[in-house]
Amino acid sequence: CGYIDAGVIPKYAGCVNGVQWFKDRGQWLDGSAEPAPGMIIFFDWDHDGNSDHVGIVERCDGTTVYTIEGNSGDAVKERSYAISSNSIMGYGMVVY
Repeated sequence: CGYIDAGVIPKYAGCVNGVQWFKDRGQWLDGSAEPAPGMIIFFDWDHDGNSDHVGIVERCDGTTVYTIEGNSGDAVKERSYAISSNSIMGYGMVVY
């Protein structure tokens, strides 16, 4: 759809680079934020300060964030997490 070429979303090979792209543009919210649909969610499973996985926020009901994630058990899946989960590193705000 042209979003990568237009600079709307990043093209990156590692989650760490995706996080930095959003931070460099002032489009980063930490894990304490309540996400909105379309945001990019970054996870830090091992809590070492580096993102390990990424997904797209589908919706949030105020307590649970619902995501669409690839490479989730070798499939694309809808997943859900408490928005207070300490595995959520933060969110990239996409300006569509």
